[in-house]
Amino acid sequence: MLTVFYMNGCPYCSMARKAVDELQRENSAFAGVQLKWIEERTNAALAAQYDYYYVPSVFDGTKKLYEADPSQDYESVKASMRQALEAAC
Repeated sequence: MLTVFYMNGCPYCSMARKAVDELQRENSAFAGVQLKWIEERTNAALAAQYDYYYVPSVFDGTKKLYEADPSQDYESVKASMRQALEAAC
């Protein structure tokens, strides 16, 4: 299971969700990967236990697989989410 920290209203988080939905529809191996989406502001104590600055950030256990960069476009976010899903397969 991957843990994804996000914030409501974050455009990069919206792109990450869209990318995951597309990737899981396109690839049956990705469809089996479970993601636990955790809203950072409502789970601040839990989020503080992880090492990241930007959302979305994706973790496999405590290993960070992806942290957003404010300069990313949709295709970059999708490629990064693909790598995270591949690591979880």
